[in-house]
Order: sequence, then C-alpha cells, then structure tokens
Amino acid sequence: MEENSIYKTPLAGRYASSEMNKIWSNDMKYSTWRKLWIALAETEKELGINITEEQINEMKQNINNIDYDIVSKREAECRHDVMSHVYEFGIKCPSAKPIIHLGATSCYVTDNTDVILMREALMLIRKKLVLVISNLKEFALKNKNVTCLGYTHFQPAQLTTVGKRATLWLQDLLEDLEELNFVIDHMKLLGCKGTTGTQESFMKLFKDEEKVNKIDGKIAQKMGFDKTYGVSGQTYTRKLDSRVLNVLSSIAQSASKFANDMRLLQHEKELEEPFEKGQIGSSAMAYKRNPMRSERINSLSRHVMVLANDPAITAATQWLERTLDDSANKRICVPESFLAVDAILILYANITSGIVVYENVIKTNMMQELPFMGTEEIIMNAVLKGGDRQELHEKIRVYSMEAGREVKEFGRPNDLVDRIANDSSFGLTKEEILQALNPDNLCGRAPKQVEDFINTSVNPVLEKYGDLIKDITVEVNV
Repeated sequence: MEENSIYKTPLAGRYASSEMNKIWSNDMKYSTWRKLWIALAETEKELGINITEEQINEMKQNINNIDYDIVSKREAECRHDVMSHVYEFGIKCPSAKPIIHLGATSCYVTDNTDVILMREALMLIRKKLVLVISNLKEFALKNKNVTCLGYTHFQPAQLTTVGKRATLWLQDLLEDLEELNFVIDHMKLLGCKGTTGTQESFMKLFKDEEKVNKIDGKIAQKMGFDKTYGVSGQTYTRKLDSRVLNVLSSIAQSASKFANDMRLLQHEKELEEPFEKGQIGSSAMAYKRNPMRSERINSLSRHVMVLANDPAITAATQWLERTLDDSANKRICVPESFLAVDAILILYANITSGIVVYENVIKTNMMQELPFMGTEEIIMNAVLKGGDRQELHEKIRVYSMEAGREVKEFGRPNDLVDRIANDSSFGLTKEEILQALNPDNLCGRAPKQVEDFINTSVNPVLEKYGDLIKDITVEVNV
C-alpha cells in the first residue's frame, strides 16, 4: 500500500491522540485560513468596503470544501502555498473571488492560524496535565503512610513515604500548569497589519485611519480573541513560539523526572508501572517486565526539550520586519512538540492510574538500611540513660562501617543492631533499639506534609479545572 511506502512521523501514527492530530491536520489548518478570510471580509464590509452578504455566505458554505488536488497542482506552478489556496477558494467561491484576501499578506492567515492552533493545542494539553495531577493526588493520599527509604545521590538517606515522594512529582506539574495558564491567558493574535506591519495597504483601501485602527480588534473578536499585538512586522514576534515550546519543554522535563524515578524504583522492585496481561517485556527473556512506558516518556521528552531550541534560535535570528528562514522550521518543531507532549501525558496518565506498590519489598529494603537511618535516635536514647554522646558517636561510626562491610563484601544481613545491643556502654536492650528504629517514627512530617500540600495546593487547582477531566479518556496506542 502507498501509505506504507513513504515516511510518516511516528508521533502522529503511533503515539499522539486523534484529538491532537486533528488540531494539526491540514483540514484544521486550511479551514482556519478560510475562517480568517471570512473574518477579514466581514470586517471590511462592516467598515464600508463594498462586499455583499452573498459573497460572505458563499465563503462560509465552502469552509471545509477544499480540493487538495487543485491546491497541489497550483502550488507546483506558483510555489506559494497561500496563493494556491486563494486560487482554489476562488474557484469554489466565484462571486467572492475578487475580495478574498483583500489587503492582506500571507502571514495574515499563516500566523494567525498558528496562534489559534497553538492555543487550541495548549488547552488540550492542559486537560491531560490536570488528569495526571488528579491521578497523582489519589496516589499520594493512598500511600501517604507507606514509609520507605529516601535517597540522596541514589544512596539511602532519611526515610520518607511513597506518598510524600509523589508530591514532589505533583509540585513540578503544578509549576508547569501555572506557566501553561500564563501562556494561554496572554496569547494574542497577530491581527492584519500587512507586509511590514504598517497597515499601509488598508490605509490605501479605506483612506481612513480611524477605520483601519478598528480592523485588528474586530478580527480578533470574530476569532475568539480579546487581544492582538500592538505592533508587528509582517509576522508576530517569534518569541511567542519560543515561549510556547518552552512550557512544553517544561512539562517534558517534569514527566521525564517522574519516569526516571519510576525506572529506578522498578529496578528496586518497590514500584511498577502497569503491565497488561498479554504484554511482552522482552523478545528473549520472557520473564522480564520492562518499564517501557516510563522509558518512552524519557525518549519523547528528550525530543521535546531539544525542539525547544529551534524557536529560540529562530527568534534570535529573524531579520528586520520579516524573513522566511523560520517557515520550514516552524512547520516541524511546533506541531511535533505538541504531538510529543500529548503522547507523554497519555503515558503519564496511564502509568499514574495504575502504579503497583510492593509494600513488602519496600519494607525489606528499608529494614536492611534502617539501623543506619536511626543511629542518631539510638545515640539520643543512650545518652538519656547516662552515656557519653561523643564516645557513643565514635562507637556507632565504627560499628556502622563494620556492619556495612558485612553487607557489601559478604552479602550478610545488617547486624548493626546486634553490635550496639552487645555493647553495654549504650545501656540499651535489643528491644529498646528496635523500638527506637520504628520506621513510622523516622519519617518526620511526611504524612502530614502530603495532607497539607494536597489541601492547600492541589485541591484548589482541581476545583478550578476538575470539569475539564470529567469525560476525558486517554489510551496508549502501542
């Protein structure tokens, strides 16, 4: 089949949702061009240009009636995508043909459409981001009291809880959502300012500066925006693309951090991402349960973070009022970033809806390291019984090194508790030492921190955006 004989981006066919693919489809793009041409014609009619209702209605009736064969043939001749669509739209709308694109330059449709599609795509991203936040909230609350090893440098450190660790993932996502909302709320249309942004063509058309000054606002209102850029060259500032891809990169960074943590914890056999009944972990090793979804998040996130460099360089190298070295790059990096982040959040939502927690393994791993975690507690209890803090500290240091050597060099159990119990200078029985090492007493405020964080930071967000996820479903394609 022909569709299998040419390259197609896996982001569209393999990873991203149909909703995100639709936003970046040709149908959505070019029908939006037509809506912009209609908004321009309506605005010009309202401001006094001789355009009839019949012409506008004819355009409206053909918004989705696009003959791509005609467009393709015309573009092969004229090498201009916008004029090819103007030509084809004119064939479909013969009475409106004379006024289609009147006074505008190509960036009127291309740039305004990019802003419209990016905002639409950001709102879809927001839905899925909120879904992941909701999933992690439930996971954090459910596991707020499951005590586990905490790590610094991936070395065992003080204890924490599984739920507390999840709040760290949540915190990152709340930062991303705050940034995402800012970007959405501050998006502006380019408007219709002409070849160098001076609105010269419209001054010639209307010969009335007051009327020309109303064009941008009227078009923005018709297209669902309340703001346009006050000034521009031919294009909107490419800082916008950089801002948008930066927030997508930020989401990718947060997701990748989570995925790395999942991979580490799955290696420790403490947590595990969902593994379906018929899923195959390895073509060679049938027993394996690889964290493939977390690994895919890492892989796609890397792509998004790299793509964020594209619009940054573009914004820094645009010449004067307009150059075209941005166009081919924008066609690739902007849609691909959205498709990739969409796929990342689908995976993130899937994993967080079914993380498996192996509490017995968590406890075993924790108990192996626990004597080291509680040495300060042991010293304080021994001092209360009359011991010398400095002397006891040195003894515990030596005993810890010896116990660690037993574990690492010989693979034997951690015998630090027995070493301390057998030293009368501590004045503690083994039972007293084990009581001091109760894991639930060694994780600080972790459970309460989870509750406080959920109540003060997460719940207000879900109350505000909860309606977005009432009917949302996500499905991992492969």
